[in-house]
Amino acid sequence: MKAVCWMGKNKLETLQVPDPKILNPHDAILQITRTAICGSDLHLFDGFIPTMESGDILGHEFMGIVEETGPEVKNLKRGDRVVVPFTIACGNCLFCQKQLWSACDNTNPNAHLMETMYGYSGSGLFGYSHMMGGYAGGQAQYVRVPFANVGPLKIESDLPDEKVLFLSDIFPTGYMAAENADIKEGDTVAVWGCGPVGLFAIASAFLLGAGRVIAIDRFPERLAFARGIGAVTIDYTQPDVSVLTAIKDLTGGIGPDGAIDCVGLESHFNDLQGVYDKIKTALFMETDRPGVLRQAIQAVRKGGTLSIPGVYGGMLDKVPFGAAFGKGINMKMGQTHMHRYMKPLLERIEKGQIDPSTLISHRITLDQAPEMYKVWRDKKERVTKIVIDPWATKVA
Repeated sequence: MKAVCWMGKNKLETLQVPDPKILNPHDAILQITRTAICGSDLHLFDGFIPTMESGDILGHEFMGIVEETGPEVKNLKRGDRVVVPFTIACGNCLFCQKQLWSACDNTNPNAHLMETMYGYSGSGLFGYSHMMGGYAGGQAQYVRVPFANVGPLKIESDLPDEKVLFLSDIFPTGYMAAENADIKEGDTVAVWGCGPVGLFAIASAFLLGAGRVIAIDRFPERLAFARGIGAVTIDYTQPDVSVLTAIKDLTGGIGPDGAIDCVGLESHFNDLQGVYDKIKTALFMETDRPGVLRQAIQAVRKGGTLSIPGVYGGMLDKVPFGAAFGKGINMKMGQTHMHRYMKPLLERIEKGQIDPSTLISHRITLDQAPEMYKVWRDKKERVTKIVIDPWATKVA
């Protein structure tokens, strides 16, 4: 089969690789019908996530048709159409029983790597390094799905793939980010980053009752999209624009009730802190660039809530934790508990409350994926979301 493979920092290739096989009675083999490039895939592309190996298959946003099932998979059969969550959960451990699915204790065979870095391991993830399980990803024509009796969501309506594909990650991630912001009716929420997760967080904030959302980004197409779904926008690259001052002005000096960092470890700033972080990461004196996290902590109101869906990977420098403590803010963060959200969000799509496919700007083949990663990273061609048809030889 064809698959998009990581071959080193900033180097991907679409290769012919062996087809996956059933390895465990709870496995299923999926023929992928649609997959996508996620913003967090860029952390792999740019070399920020350790324990990647040459030849690893990327991709954690995918859906398709069940091709084969192991003998213990009772809920699926050949021909079923499913969306697969990017987090892999066993369904039986303490954390799964508490619906903390991304903290599953049993699905990361390389848990010792995570324990060394973080103290404990979370769940395994598709296509996201060996410290997170070493599972082959879904930017391919076929994929093995472990614990298929727990994760995949059957799609039994005639909704097209592109309307439901993002249930695999970015829609639930944006929704959980908004939920973690503890939004009350009429609240003001600030969202840093208007990529796909940020846009879903904005839309979800309104679904949860926010009265106003302030969106911060630098790309005109993203800011326009945010305004199109009701947000007030701040372009932080404009001359004489101070994000903190602008947010204070928009909130009567109080600050937003909730702040959502949808950027994570590769934030971009043109000021002194941006230069500082680039130098420190280049010298391996810091692993992440936490500029947005710093700003969000400073911006959120006293007693407010900071939600962090943006991925952070390691050690952060100069984080104003004294401000977080002094203002008494709440912080909620982590990988999305996917299994909790997929079905209710599917119902919202079916009711017409939201159409996730409007985010898609590019439809490509697997052969085009390595070059399109660069387009995605460099934000060229007014890109907002890239979807891959693994069986297409060309895209109209």
